[in-house]
Amino acid sequence: MYKTILSLVLVLFLLAGCAMPMMHGEGGAGQHMGQQNDMGQQNGMGMGSNSGMMARHHATIPDEYSGLTSSVAADDESLARGAELYSTNCATCHGDGGMGDGPAGKTLDPVASPIAHTSQMLGDDYLFWRISEGGAEFQSAMPPWKDVLDEQARWDLINYVRALGSGDAMPKQKMGGAMFDPAKELAQREAMLASGVEQGVIKQAEADEFMTVHAAMDELMQGNGQGNGQGDGQGGGQHGAMQGNMEERQGTMLAALVEAGTITQAQSDAFQDIHSRLLDSGLMQ
Repeated sequence: MYKTILSLVLVLFLLAGCAMPMMHGEGGAGQHMGQQNDMGQQNGMGMGSNSGMMARHHATIPDEYSGLTSSVAADDESLARGAELYSTNCATCHGDGGMGDGPAGKTLDPVASPIAHTSQMLGDDYLFWRISEGGAEFQSAMPPWKDVLDEQARWDLINYVRALGSGDAMPKQKMGGAMFDPAKELAQREAMLASGVEQGVIKQAEADEFMTVHAAMDELMQGNGQGNGQGDGQGGGQHGAMQGNMEERQGTMLAALVEAGTITQAQSDAFQDIHSRLLDSGLMQ
């Protein structure tokens, strides 16, 4: 009976957080992956205004959290715990598959983020910070969880959402919502680049170069075990090895690809330049 009451309280707390009015900030008016959302990308789980996307991309992780790595291995036990926590506390906004399309999340402004996808590009420290402190800094409705969930529970959640994004976990069908679809994400990337070419933000040759380098980055993440967080036997795998926000992790991955001879320094520099122009133009969600 006590557990039932606690679960209801947590759900009501989450819904209350989801219902908070949004101000121009983290994603700004109309942000959340379809707009834009608080952990970054556009789908329906949104990334609202360009200012919100820029803020998240360059967000400075507080010293209290900077450099944190998970000590909780993404094993079956952790994923099972994370699945239950996610279903109870997160799915109503972020959707069963973590794509920001839960029944409550679709009504937010900015909309809930597609965390299954964006978690693949964010470090342990960034994710732990955002789950712990919520989205107030970015004017999103995500509530702080540090006083509700203990440290292990927060790492279990991170392990689970990353497993959703990598396909290593199948979502529970309780709140509705789609799974992350790599083919759909690729199509969205291609559409973004096509828009960039059409609007004169980039040239077709640059769009092709961007796709080539991005494909190498995707392969690096998968090869390093970043999808399931078990790359080094620890909870964070390579996520733990590469900390920071999106900008910092992107730079780390590009440097690794250059060192491995997969891409040239010129390609790395060009990718970052194209990425900046797409971000500044508001095309990158």
